[in-house]
Amino acid sequence: MLRKGIALAALGLAFVAGPALSAETPHPKHLNWSFDGPLGKFDQAQLQRGYKVYREVCSACHGMKLVYFRTLAEKGGPFYSAEHPNPNDNPYVKALAADIQVPDVDTETGDAIQRPATPADAFLSPYPNEYAARGGNGGALPPDLSVIAKARHGGADYIYSLMTGYAATPPAGLEVPAGQHFNHYMAGDVSGSWKGQGEAPHGGFIAMPPPLAAGKVSFDDGSPSSVQQQAKDVAAFLTWASEPKLTERKQFGLGAMIYLLLFSVLLWFSYRRVWRNVAH
Repeated sequence: MLRKGIALAALGLAFVAGPALSAETPHPKHLNWSFDGPLGKFDQAQLQRGYKVYREVCSACHGMKLVYFRTLAEKGGPFYSAEHPNPNDNPYVKALAADIQVPDVDTETGDAIQRPATPADAFLSPYPNEYAARGGNGGALPPDLSVIAKARHGGADYIYSLMTGYAATPPAGLEVPAGQHFNHYMAGDVSGSWKGQGEAPHGGFIAMPPPLAAGKVSFDDGSPSSVQQQAKDVAAFLTWASEPKLTERKQFGLGAMIYLLLFSVLLWFSYRRVWRNVAH
């Protein structure tokens, strides 16, 4: 009983005198995506807009080393065309790749050179190595975005929420460290920087400044270039990049379920016919 009383007293002191801890990070906002559900598929126009947001904004700091230019022209991709079933022959993707200079070696002299990329090349990292990446971002290492939608709980919802979750003005009483930014959907505990009253605000600190701004990217299809639109489009693109065969997988799964259903019906009738005269 004495130990129990001491434990309860200590717990009470913790609630009274302990520091205000940040509550659990809010769940990401849930949006309706075209690729949700068993019959969902990617919206090609949205993927094209998302690629443009990545190329003009995100690629300045984040690479996608697992994604190749030819993947953009594969079935279900942003620039797939039935006229060019071989993604390496897609002229639009060839043009997109040719705008990027990639390192190579001169096969005659052995010298290091730069050449235009081809559909067979992967997306180029903006930094030559991790040390250069950290040096250009105040010590923070920008993550590779190839499979970021699969690596973060919430996927596209999380990416959208993070992109739109920056606080224009930090909550009163919150001391934001130099080089950091407060984001309502960034995982973390800000209680150590909380000087206000009551519970510390939801969210955490992130080294990346708000990457999006209204009108920062001009969409070719005339879609409004709001922060929300840019965030939603790039979230869809990064989801596709994480699983470019998503649509084909769903179609195969649906076909397999229909086949198994029909096979089960035939099996049941066969069973009834074969064993109809046998007592059970």
